[in-house]
Amino acid sequence: MQTLIENVNIINPNDEFKHSQNILIEGKYIKEISSSKIDTKENVNVIDGNDNYVLPGFIDCHAHILAKGFHKEENMANPLAIHFYNGVPHGKQTIDAGVTTLRDCGSADLGVKLAQQRGLFTAPKLEICVTPLVMTGGHFDLMLPSGFDMEIMYPGFPKGRCDGPSEVLKKTREVKRAGADFIKVMCSGGVLTANTSPEFSQFNMGELQTIVNEAKATNSKVSAHCHSLEGMNKCIDAGFSSIEHGTFIDSKTSNKMVENDVTLVPTLLVHQYLYDNGFPSWDNYADEKLEKLKEIVKVHKENIKVAYEHGVNIVMGTDSGVIPHGHNLKELINLVDIGMTPKQAIASGTTKAAEFIGRDDIGSIFEGKCADMIFVEKNPLIDIEILADSNNIVGVIQDGKEVKNQCGVV
Repeated sequence: MQTLIENVNIINPNDEFKHSQNILIEGKYIKEISSSKIDTKENVNVIDGNDNYVLPGFIDCHAHILAKGFHKEENMANPLAIHFYNGVPHGKQTIDAGVTTLRDCGSADLGVKLAQQRGLFTAPKLEICVTPLVMTGGHFDLMLPSGFDMEIMYPGFPKGRCDGPSEVLKKTREVKRAGADFIKVMCSGGVLTANTSPEFSQFNMGELQTIVNEAKATNSKVSAHCHSLEGMNKCIDAGFSSIEHGTFIDSKTSNKMVENDVTLVPTLLVHQYLYDNGFPSWDNYADEKLEKLKEIVKVHKENIKVAYEHGVNIVMGTDSGVIPHGHNLKELINLVDIGMTPKQAIASGTTKAAEFIGRDDIGSIFEGKCADMIFVEKNPLIDIEILADSNNIVGVIQDGKEVKNQCGVV
């Protein structure tokens, strides 16, 4: 099946702006791009692009497609099936926001990834870690003081808790066996877990190096949830590929990240949203979480600006799932606020994000690439806020198929 999209303006972050282009899609791939008439088969589906702007489908490098706030109370009350069915609206909301690929940093298992691939529900293509590795008493150890464990458990979904080199080695192997594309480790305290604090590091060097060495055996990257400055430096020394959040980063650690080719996924959107909107009244830990957020929102954006100014590789991530889904591209505004140009911010969620997750078939609009693209009526290089409102994303194509068609644009 061929689809011909006529009269669009193509924005590729690493290429010149191209006016009045025609794009021929065959199957899931882009077959031809030209400013001239394109020869097609007789049964081609022809679409008038209406002089809209076309960008690559975005890649959110940090989100949780099944999550709905990570409230322990809901884990306790809901049947397990609700955990999975949450992914149906979340997936569509994320697609509608312009995200066609998502790096799930904990919640989606191999079955969810396969369900998306088989077209059982509309969602971004998934790169998964299955579940993060957590130390006893650390961030996302969901054992409550009562002795009840609120961690979701079922066959094929390993528990993340582990301690010591032998346990972290086995746990790394378990999550790889369960289908993980990368390994995620909770390397500092966090906001959502009681009795942990973001400024403290977690896991020791022996444990961290064991995880990295085992991951390298299959060329798997290792990602660190980490707010702590000490924790970031331990992760860099251990050979981690990325730091997620990076709240307390400074200039010295930024330089160290550059020297060691470590990527930063700052997730600026999540903390400010939580601080502004708070937590449900029935959340027993709401006050504790808000106290931790007060310290984070004071410094997060300014510290990430320091990292950007020192040349740290930054890619877009939102931590959606902790906050409501479907607002992903609001993160681009935050990236512009720290000093990026609109084109650089777009690159952080497309070309640079694709390179980070090791995908050379997505992230840009060129012949031979997957036909993942979004359509907007106005030029986001002039006003990046256009992309922040999902209502402005008038069309989305994923793997050559229409997955959003607003106002008959595509």
